[in-house]
Amino acid sequence: MADAGIARSYGGMTTGTLTRADLSDIVHNRLGVSRAESANMVERVLHHMCAALAKGKNVKISGFGTFILRDKGERVGRNPKTGVEVPIAPRRVMTFRASQIMRDRIAG
Repeated sequence: MADAGIARSYGGMTTGTLTRADLSDIVHNRLGVSRAESANMVERVLHHMCAALAKGKNVKISGFGTFILRDKGERVGRNPKTGVEVPIAPRRVMTFRASQIMRDRIAG
């Protein structure tokens, strides 16, 4: 997230959201590689992160945070409209826990 300010200085993040295109522009401007190569680098990093998560591994990026996989067991839920109990199937969920450095930066 340290580069978010850099993205703004290059005219990115017009929607308030950091996108793949913004990341690619940052890599292009900072490293001086072609736009195609910078987009490829961003895609490869995201691909490796997704592949690791798909294999059941957590992804930790020092100074940023950790993407954690959790297996949730089956439980009983309720339809709020009718009150009827409905079983909720077990599933795997991903959560994100920001690093202390990230939390400190966000807090200002």
